[in-house]
Parts: sequence; C-alpha cells; structure tokens
Amino acid sequence: MARQVPAGKPIWYACCSPALPPWHEKQQERPRMKLGIGIGYAGAKMDVPIERIRRAEALGFDSVWTAETYSSDAMTPLAYIGALTDRIRLGTGIAQLAARTPANMAMAAQTIDAMCGEGRMIVGLGMSGPQIVEGWYGQPWGKPNTRMRDYVAIMKQIWKREGPVSHSGKEISLPYTGPGSSGQGKPLKSILHGNPDIPVMLGTATPLNIRMTAEIADGWMAMHLAPDSFKTRYKAIIEEGLARRSDGKALQDFEIRTSLSVQIVDDVKAALDALKPMVALYAGGMGSKSMNFHKDAMIERGFGAAAERVQELFLAGRKDEAAAAVPDEYIDDEGLLGPPARIKERWQAWRDSGVTSMCFLDATDEVVELMGRIGRD
Repeated sequence: MARQVPAGKPIWYACCSPALPPWHEKQQERPRMKLGIGIGYAGAKMDVPIERIRRAEALGFDSVWTAETYSSDAMTPLAYIGALTDRIRLGTGIAQLAARTPANMAMAAQTIDAMCGEGRMIVGLGMSGPQIVEGWYGQPWGKPNTRMRDYVAIMKQIWKREGPVSHSGKEISLPYTGPGSSGQGKPLKSILHGNPDIPVMLGTATPLNIRMTAEIADGWMAMHLAPDSFKTRYKAIIEEGLARRSDGKALQDFEIRTSLSVQIVDDVKAALDALKPMVALYAGGMGSKSMNFHKDAMIERGFGAAAERVQELFLAGRKDEAAAAVPDEYIDDEGLLGPPARIKERWQAWRDSGVTSMCFLDATDEVVELMGRIGRD
C-alpha cells in the first residue's frame, strides 16, 4: 500500500520513515556487532536487489553498502534504496575520491540523507589505485594521505555550516587559487541545512593511512581481515591515531567495519576454489606490479610467497594457475563457508574480533536469513 504524504510535506516524504531509526537509541541498547549487506557495483547490467535489502532491514540489519569503480556509481543506487526502505543505513563502501570534488561528495551525501531520513547516510571513502585514478578519472595520483585529510576536512566544514568554507590544503584548497584561477573565487556556505554529523569512514590499508583514519574519520573500513587481525595487527595503530584527536573520540566510539563472503554449501573445498579467481584478479591484476594494495594485504597477513607467485602468474596471463596458487587458508580466514553449523561455529571468532560492523558481500536470500538469525546470537 502506498504511503500517504502529510499536508505540507514534499513528495519525497512518502519515501522516508518519520520514526527514529534504531541507531538513535542509546548506545548500550545497540548490538555489539552491527550487520550489513554489500551489493557492490553493477556488472554488465544494473540490478539492485531491493527485496533482499528490504528483508535484511526487516531482520534488523543495520546497513546496506554500494561500491563503484569503472561501472555504476556508488551514490545513485543509495537514493533509490533509501526511497524504498525505512531505516536501514545507506553506506558507500567505497566511493572513490577521484570521482568527485569534496564539495560535490558532501552535497550528494547531505541530499540523500535529507531525502531519505536524517541519520541514514554513511560516507565511506577510498582512493582506489593509480590505474583507476589516472586511467579512468584522469587525475594525478598525487599524495593520497594529504588528499584524504583535505577531502574529509572540507566535507565536515560543509556539513557543519559554521561559516563559509575556506581550506588551505596541501592537495585541495577552497577557494581554488591555482593555475587557471580567475582570482574571483570566494568562500561559500551550504544553502541546505543538512545533517552536520554524517559519519565518514575511510578504506585505508597502510599503517600511515590507518593511523590517519583514526585521527580524522569516524570509522575504518578494513579489507582482508582474519578474525584475529584487528587485535593483533591494527588495534594499536588505531589507538595511536585516536590519541591525536581533539574531540575526545575513543575506541568504543570508533567504527571498525570489515566484509565477509558467506556461502552456504556442503563442499567447502569447492567453495574455496570458486573464490580463488577473484582473489587472483585483485592480488594479481588490480594495480601495477610495484603498487597493488590487495597483494600488500596478502603479504601483511603472512602469505608473502603466495602473493608474489599469484601476481607473477596473473601478469604472465596464466590466470587459472594464479587462482590455484591462492592458499585455501587465506580465503577461509576472511569468509564463512560451509553448512550452517560450520558458519555458526566460525562466526563466534568474528563476534570476539573487535570488529563492530560486518558487511556480507553479495549475500543471497538464504545468507541474509541465516546471518539475520545467527548474527544476533
């Protein structure tokens, strides 16, 4: 049944829930591990699994996440999803910095947040790699660390509306005064009175950038974690960054998000083998030989020899051999594969991992039902 639009409300009000969503509740009433589903970016055709997302919302999932590369963009699907759901949070996981200026990203985020119910939007950002930044967006790779700092600072200024936005950064400045400038730019203030507290999460991988993430952002989007990775490798780095903040944000206030592939199958080995070509693609081909963040993550996890071999084979065009060279353990540690009993047993390690938000990638209807049940135990 169609929702009624109250008198005096804009037409898009019908797409938004007037009720406060669950993340407005007291901190102690929220579950320790928040659940989300990731729908990624489009393949050859656009397909948003809206009924699956609605079911996830009904089961208490916290968030849905889009992505982008040289395919569909990350923002447009969230407006569509937000219009057809009531409260599930809308995250970009990730939006690429080079795709938009910080002002444009801030505008798009506050627009979606205002249209779909304040408090739903999450801006997850990442750099991608030089092949995409320079090859697709036509921008210089530059210095990612300083660019992220400038980008986040400008967005937060725009949302807070404490005055006209002025930022003199090492990579990005407002107003612009560089080559080709007319000299007539002036600081401006957002006309829209949007949500001043839209959370920003960063997808970073190196110690320098992870530390910076904890210093300037509201959460970290981790890639390629094993259940013990956060506590043994990254918690100290996050705490170093948090110690540099001036707003008092502590670890218990900082979101730690990662992603898992969940597959309900009887044959675990076959499921592991089916995931290997994608790992080989990323560790072997998503980047150059000298700069590949997915390969670096594999090395960081203790699979250095395998990472080198996978890249060598993939770049030589021997893609099937590259996939076969991916260790079973590497995939099994960052996924939940097998019958429901095995998935439930292995899920407990993630519940104790220090991760606060888990995104299930490309989840089927069956996975949403299963994780909606056991993910709350």
